[in-house]
Amino acid sequence: MTIHWTRRQLLRLAGTATLTGALTGALRAEGIEIQTVLPAAQTPQLPFGLTRPVHVGEVCLRAKDVAGLKTYYTSMLGLEVLKDAPDAVTLGAGGTPLLHILARPDATPEAPGQAGLYHTAFLMPDRADLARWLVHVARNQFPLTGFADHSVSEAVYLTDPEGNGVEVYSDRPQETWLWAGNTVTMGSKELNIDDIFIKTKTRTDRDDYTAVPAALRIGHIHLRVGGLETARAFYADGFGLDVVAGSDQRGATFLSSGRYHHHIGANIWESRDAGPRQEAMTGLDWFSLHTNDQAILDARRTDLQAKGFAVSAIDGGFEALDPWGTRVRLVRV
Repeated sequence: MTIHWTRRQLLRLAGTATLTGALTGALRAEGIEIQTVLPAAQTPQLPFGLTRPVHVGEVCLRAKDVAGLKTYYTSMLGLEVLKDAPDAVTLGAGGTPLLHILARPDATPEAPGQAGLYHTAFLMPDRADLARWLVHVARNQFPLTGFADHSVSEAVYLTDPEGNGVEVYSDRPQETWLWAGNTVTMGSKELNIDDIFIKTKTRTDRDDYTAVPAALRIGHIHLRVGGLETARAFYADGFGLDVVAGSDQRGATFLSSGRYHHHIGANIWESRDAGPRQEAMTGLDWFSLHTNDQAILDARRTDLQAKGFAVSAIDGGFEALDPWGTRVRLVRV
């Protein structure tokens, strides 16, 4: 018997009967080493957000059950296993590393209200990839926590087995984004799932998401922080990112490079006045920003040091501690 996945069935995966309920969930969400090198002729065209002077590169998580998280991200998203050792796993797409998982079996689950990761946002190359992936997660019964149309993008939210937030999204064409000076319009409204399937001509009676798209990347990272002004002092004044959306009244700020809608989001919705993060807890360990401009790398190191932030050298760049103890790397690639 042929089974067609409807919008109602997708919503049921999100534990809600309406798109309004799903939107509410989205707002809550808001060893053996294998190297694969693609020939130059097959190098995928990256989405706009990954072509900016600075963009997100990789995310590293601490996990009590590294094998469990590896299974989740390889099954749910189809990420490739690039490194598989007992104490650390590296997953990626198109041979590019994106997600590192460190084994911390004795770690304490990250406590509510802590600064840290709100979600890692995986950017699909286009809307058709998002549609095929939606059918995949529906037919394989991966629980969803929300859907949202953010005007600049269409997003689906999940939570991994250790409580780390996940967003999977596709961008609308950047020429359709609405800018007022240096501020971009980003909203949160109901996601038209039917339109995604219809416009991309995606079949819902079978799972055609057989492999991760080679050009899938981490488009942005959203953080829980203790204070927005403090976050802007580090990520805008220190790392040189532009504040492009958000406000203290909304409890969130969004920053980017090169007029992307955002590479970093930061909110205080659950973490207002949070103190330093605890190394012994699960969750975010570090994330990296990438640039191909040595001048940017040098300037950002100088600015952060001048403002008194702790900076240390790593291969290809440097690492700095944000005000809550998360390691942030800037690497030339």
